[in-house]
Amino acid sequence: MDGQSTEDTIGWRGFGRPIFNDPKAIALSRVGVVDVGSNSVRMVVFDGAARSPAYFYNEKIMCGLGAGLSDTGRLNPEGRKRALAAIRRFAALADGMGISPLTAVATAAVREASDGDDFRDEVERETGLKIYVIDGEEEARLSAQGVLLGWPGSYGLVCDIGGSSLELADLADGTVGRRLTSPLGPLKLREIEGGRKAIKAHIKTVVQDVHARMNNETGMRLFLVGGSWRAIARIDMERRSYPLTVLHEYRMTTRSVAATREYIADSDLQDLRSRCGVSDDRMSLVPLAVLVLNELVRTFKPKDITVSSYGIREGMLYEQMPQELRDRDPLIEACRFAEAKDARMPGFGPVLYDFVLPLFPRADWQKKRIIHAACLLHDVSWRAHPDYRAEVCFDNATRANLGGLKHAERVYLGLALLHRYSNKREGSRYAPLFGMLDDVQIKEAEVLGKAMRLGAMLWLGAEEQPAKLVWQPQKKLLSFKLNAKAQPLFSEVVRTRLDALASALGVTAKVTIEKD
Repeated sequence: MDGQSTEDTIGWRGFGRPIFNDPKAIALSRVGVVDVGSNSVRMVVFDGAARSPAYFYNEKIMCGLGAGLSDTGRLNPEGRKRALAAIRRFAALADGMGISPLTAVATAAVREASDGDDFRDEVERETGLKIYVIDGEEEARLSAQGVLLGWPGSYGLVCDIGGSSLELADLADGTVGRRLTSPLGPLKLREIEGGRKAIKAHIKTVVQDVHARMNNETGMRLFLVGGSWRAIARIDMERRSYPLTVLHEYRMTTRSVAATREYIADSDLQDLRSRCGVSDDRMSLVPLAVLVLNELVRTFKPKDITVSSYGIREGMLYEQMPQELRDRDPLIEACRFAEAKDARMPGFGPVLYDFVLPLFPRADWQKKRIIHAACLLHDVSWRAHPDYRAEVCFDNATRANLGGLKHAERVYLGLALLHRYSNKREGSRYAPLFGMLDDVQIKEAEVLGKAMRLGAMLWLGAEEQPAKLVWQPQKKLLSFKLNAKAQPLFSEVVRTRLDALASALGVTAKVTIEKD
């Protein structure tokens, strides 16, 4: 999987040795970055498991640096003042957190404005922060690397929309290929004269040009990066009454993009803004951004449209990662970190994984990684009140900042962890989310949860296997083979949990004690 020895790979259940305590990863445990965009200025401080970091701090200020740039050739004066104030604040925060100096980049507005260099120098004089003004191709590369942070080995087309520009980059086998920039940011589009008809004609001409230059085949995956795309996705969720409002990994189709474009055109924008939780500044750009998206999907004809919450800022973090860390599964690394930090017996998760895996003999590698993640997370919420522990587990799995996890997989993981603490799911307020799974997946998640519920009663040590499960569906038999050392752990509660698991499988349970 990542170039390690066979012995090491087997020893770590095929997921490689944990790396978050490696000095290379520790060096990335808290990294602060600033993105000076045409529309917003944002500071993000990453913390935790370096391969799938948590957002220790995340603040955005809508400055509108690029507003009016096409007419004046200069940064918006009011936007410039607001951006300088924001960066001054961010630099002070970084000093207080002990993470100075921040890594900062500026994109289209600063690189195109005649006073962009002057603004960059002013920021350095006032705050000591050095801003790197990057060109469009570098912006596209960093955005694509942000996508790779969440989807190692991805393929498709990354499309990052900012206020003044739109960047595209090819991904194949986890490598960034051809990339380019275009003047399709909504701040620029609203300065085009001639009204909606002229804007749509301009968008069509530019999109056709970038399609020819990118030389993309139809049928690829389209990754959407940028605040305007995320706002459109949130509106698409509202239109569909989608039950899980996590934007990362949200999927759309060409048909849904067209339907949402019409939905936006027919809606009162203030009412829509309020219902979807979109800021006024962002909502003002959405009607133009959705025209760009509609033309993109009409021209490129992607088979799949995926929203990425990871972009240029995450790409800046990815840039600092050694290749060994880049190659890791972000889901597994994040779950390992959570287990090490919060579980009562760190290291028991892999033992539990070995215990439950015989119940899933046909699981492919994608299913195994979800099972492994569940076992790593099975005990990280033990501090929650017992009456709410099952719900806390479900919330953590479905809403946590985890990369490499589809929405249906989030629900599957959450449901398994819910059953880790509760035999029943009926009456749960999360029932609308269960509809994202089919009956087979729901039953699988229940079995996994009840198997973890049983295995959690069998702590001997972080690396010692206390029992084995042998499932014989043809004989309708589940054998529970307890090793001699673990015999004192067998109790009425363990028997009850074993019977609950057997009932979920539709079989009878048999207990045997293995000799030393």
